[in-house]
Amino acid sequence: MIVYIRAVRVATLIGGLLLVGALAGSANGQVLRAGEGQRSEAVRIVQVASGFNSPVHIAAPRSEPNRLYIVEQRGVIRIIENGRKLSAPFLDIHGRVGCCGEQGLLSVAFHPKYAKNRKFYVNYTNRQGDTEVVEYRSNGRKAILKSRRLLFRVAQPFSNHNGGQIAFKPNGRLYIATGDGGSGGDPSNLSQSTGSRLGKMLSLNVDRKGAKPVIVGLGLRNPWRFSFDRKTGALYIGDVGQNSFEEIDFLASTRKGLQNYGWDAFEGNADFEPGNLNPAGRLVRPIATYGRNSGCSVTGGFVYRGKKVPAMVGRYFYGDFCTGTIWSLRVQGGKARGKKRHRFKVGSLSSFGENARGELFLASLSGTIFRLAA
Repeated sequence: MIVYIRAVRVATLIGGLLLVGALAGSANGQVLRAGEGQRSEAVRIVQVASGFNSPVHIAAPRSEPNRLYIVEQRGVIRIIENGRKLSAPFLDIHGRVGCCGEQGLLSVAFHPKYAKNRKFYVNYTNRQGDTEVVEYRSNGRKAILKSRRLLFRVAQPFSNHNGGQIAFKPNGRLYIATGDGGSGGDPSNLSQSTGSRLGKMLSLNVDRKGAKPVIVGLGLRNPWRFSFDRKTGALYIGDVGQNSFEEIDFLASTRKGLQNYGWDAFEGNADFEPGNLNPAGRLVRPIATYGRNSGCSVTGGFVYRGKKVPAMVGRYFYGDFCTGTIWSLRVQGGKARGKKRHRFKVGSLSSFGENARGELFLASLSGTIFRLAA
């Protein structure tokens, strides 16, 4: 599976959907009474739409409050408008995309000025298995294919650990998360090498012609979904572990300079190959981890900033692909507080996403989209 990056298990879980049948039945809208402070409020999930083909990402520009864009792994982006799935795709580049396994069309990000310039960006693995980040323009209804502009390409030595997330930081720069290149245990120590763009968090000024991505973070294994808190600008990363631990990393918006997220010197907070740690950058320890008894492949999420579930505002939601478990926590003083394991589950949890209003959505690889609700 695209987010199930356990090197010791060779089974391809996205292409064959080996876990979908087993896990799809666990998606439901059970209620959790989640008390905070003086009030207690129900939180659940409700189904928004279904019938998608392996959805792996959800996004929306801030200028379109009634739309959600759903990324399908094989190379298509579809639109949900006012709760209805439109028949015509927004983008279809399946001929350029190498799929499946952990490869495919992996994410989309809309330019902060999309309402005016109609520019958006996609991250995918091409037919050769290498990562490409490409800019397109749209006419507001669908992509203009001839507007294609390649911004970034990196060769992938193996077919797994592609990362694949792109998102705009509040400062207007596009962030690109790459995996360590694949196989298991980062055999070439690429993640800790500042000479490689694999296993990195990269920053790119898309408005400057000819600009190249710069490394702002190293030490990532396979960052499957990162996000910026739309209120504080803080960065949250879900990084998939090797054999023992999944982790959530946090970086306050005030923290500057190069950051080192630890892999493959550490897996979670445990030593993996500590002698490989590059002294470059400040070491960032995870704010939350979990082991094999709770899941096997983390799916990073978002800090909830919507209005439909007031009791959850300010809480960061994340989950696990293999078990469908959803957790949330609140960060205070750089530390995780009040971690909750919610009662509802989403089988084959492939991604979280926000709409223009900050409402939180969840995608199941089996084809269904859910929304957090009170």
